[in-house]
Amino acid sequence: MSSTDILSMLALLLGGLTFFLFGMSVMSGGLEQMAGGGLERTLKKVGKNDFLGFTLGTGITVAIQSSSAMTVMLVGLVNSGILEFSDTFGMIMGSHVGTTLTAWILTLNANTGNNFFMMLLKPMTFAPILAFAGIAMRMFSKNTKKQKLGDIFIGFAVLMVGMNMMSDSMADIKKYSSFLTLFSNLPIIAFLVSTLFTGIIQSSAATVAIVQAIALSVGMDYAAAIPLVIGANIGTCMTAIISSIGTNKNAKRVVAMHVYTNAIGGVACMIALYIVMAISPDILKHPINIFGVAIVHSMFNIINTVAFMPLKKPMLKLCEKTVSRSNDEKHTVFLDERLFNNTPLAISECKRLATEMAELTKTSVFEALGILKKYDEATAQKIEYDESLVDKYEDRLGTYLVKLSANSLTENDSHYVARMLHGIGDFERISDHALNLRDLAKEIKEKRIVFSEDAKQEIDNISNALVEIVTITVDSFISDDTEKAAHVEPLEQIIDELISKLKSAHIDRLQKGECTTQLGFVFSDLLTNYERISDHCSNLAVFTMQLDSEKLDAHKYLNSLKTMDNPKFAEDYNMYGRKYLT
Repeated sequence: MSSTDILSMLALLLGGLTFFLFGMSVMSGGLEQMAGGGLERTLKKVGKNDFLGFTLGTGITVAIQSSSAMTVMLVGLVNSGILEFSDTFGMIMGSHVGTTLTAWILTLNANTGNNFFMMLLKPMTFAPILAFAGIAMRMFSKNTKKQKLGDIFIGFAVLMVGMNMMSDSMADIKKYSSFLTLFSNLPIIAFLVSTLFTGIIQSSAATVAIVQAIALSVGMDYAAAIPLVIGANIGTCMTAIISSIGTNKNAKRVVAMHVYTNAIGGVACMIALYIVMAISPDILKHPINIFGVAIVHSMFNIINTVAFMPLKKPMLKLCEKTVSRSNDEKHTVFLDERLFNNTPLAISECKRLATEMAELTKTSVFEALGILKKYDEATAQKIEYDESLVDKYEDRLGTYLVKLSANSLTENDSHYVARMLHGIGDFERISDHALNLRDLAKEIKEKRIVFSEDAKQEIDNISNALVEIVTITVDSFISDDTEKAAHVEPLEQIIDELISKLKSAHIDRLQKGECTTQLGFVFSDLLTNYERISDHCSNLAVFTMQLDSEKLDAHKYLNSLKTMDNPKFAEDYNMYGRKYLT
């Protein structure tokens, strides 16, 4: 084989590998998007049961066609605190079995015969049809699920074309196939080459596909194919190892489990391979076909999984000893960018944390209102701590959402992300005002300020209104309840009128000498913070009510809403008026 032939072969092989990896990425991305945000909740539910975890891990990996992607997802979920390390064991085992489907899909490249129906199964026959269907869905359908299905079709078509190119690149390799003889006589060389190559390209499916292409076009024996397949399963751990950089200890243990189960199983199989070859040197010299490669790949992962499933506790202890917990690891990691690969899951995790932020903010407001009546230093310190925690939520969640916005989002996802960005900003401001109320409560205690009975009743009344508007706002935000959110704006209008009424009453008391100037400043500051909290509740409710709208425009929406010509608004306004203004 001339140097020109070798270069031509390598160019075709690399081109085919590129198409294969790109097609795999597009197809798995579409499948992940179709999985949706419910995946997170499902993982939490089944994680405690190893059998269910195994089943789910197998199913997800079959869907996304990548055990590495599944492991990276688990690393991100554990790093974010969504899953416990011990709950990932069954899912990791399942991912090892699920990844074998790719090799079986690629057996469609085998010689299936010359009749019409068999010819339709040939990749170069149905791949263009699938690609055309996928492009049509992407271009002409406005339905998000159909667009993602189009991505799956396109990815699968490109993957099969890549496999066909790799197979064609091996057509002339018989002239220069001494390395196959070397692999057959020295399986350890094949094992190391496959491990290194897979670690570089970070795809065991691609390595196994190349082995299948060689078996289809050139032919090789079991003695060469088995170590190549085993090495591919170990080399694919490199993706998970890279993904664990910068993660916490539990996330690193997920990767350790992935590496240990593949590496120990691989070494055991290599030892068994050498024992078999020593007993009967010619038993593995029989030629292997594309189906045989798929069988070897499946058998290795199935046997490996069956062997490790009863060894959960020893494996957990081994991973814990390998990656020990450091004493200074006390911070909480809120979000993990590894979840960007699954946009619905990332959005779902953001919503979970935004919900925590909302609940924390509500608690701070209620506690601040409580110590206005009876000051408590421990509660005051907690309000300050919670405010700093809300700031941290706002900073990290906001940064994460901005980066997530750079992804290719659907219109609905983009709208939801924008709404959360607005929402966390309002919650952070409400938390600031809760801290201001805490400071005012402390000032009232230290200066021994005593309000008149009328002022106390007024503060109790508006505090009750504030409790109600904050409760409705947070509940509607968490549940995405547009009907409940509609009650906020009428109540906000009543609170504004109530504040105006209380300010007038306060001025009357000042003029009559029933109130001191110092007490008056505190009373005025209280009302200002109440009003600001109410305003932010209005903002939050408006964005919740606009979830079904195409564009977030709070001012325009409010102008159309705040009118007595709106029957629902008028009904709520009158109801809250009777409750708080009379």
